[in-house]
Amino acid sequence: MTITEHPMDTYAALPALMSLMTGDEKHGPAATSTLDVLWVLYDRVLRVTPGRFDDPARDRFLLSKGHGPMAYYAVLAAKGFVPEKWLPGFGSYDSPLGHHPDRTLVPGAEIGSGSLGHGLPIAVGEALGLRIQGLDEPRVWVLIGDAELDEGSNHEAIAFAGPAGLERLHTVVVDNSSARHARPGGIAARFGAAGWSAVTVDGRDHEALYAAFTAPHPGRPHVVVARVEPKSA
Repeated sequence: MTITEHPMDTYAALPALMSLMTGDEKHGPAATSTLDVLWVLYDRVLRVTPGRFDDPARDRFLLSKGHGPMAYYAVLAAKGFVPEKWLPGFGSYDSPLGHHPDRTLVPGAEIGSGSLGHGLPIAVGEALGLRIQGLDEPRVWVLIGDAELDEGSNHEAIAFAGPAGLERLHTVVVDNSSARHARPGGIAARFGAAGWSAVTVDGRDHEALYAAFTAPHPGRPHVVVARVEPKSA
């Protein structure tokens, strides 16, 4: 299948695309903290395109940090999943682009999200379901925020996925110092203690992110902790 390149398909175009989304309750810092991670994933890593976002063999990307979806919508527009003309209506009554993504309205969105602590448990279920079906090609990616690790549901998912050896499961934790509870040894150590492959990188460094995203981790789920500037008050 031939996919026509979207005219805004560049990282440099993302600020202009994000500027089209105005209005209240934008959760700007939550959005911008994820921008580089999202771009590297969709530009260089994820095996999914507008022409195959319902293909059983596609990679699954779950945005658990759904309360700040502006960067997500901008990247989806840049990659041709959603029309650019939708962006100015962001958050309005009749717009498909809500303050939280809706999987029934946003092409390419795997889950409706925004309530903290749901994405990683769903991703664990997705990875386990793919294994049961014998689908070895698709990978499951989930993006969570560091504050989501204050939710117990995530720790249950972490504790299950490591011993279960869910090799197709990949988690990105965008760490902007929002969590209320510290982790002894840091976030990566928490995952490592449960048997995950874990690495911490600069969340603005595209080459470091790509290397971390594509690092081999046979027999284990993989987490990348992407550190960005602390969230401003």
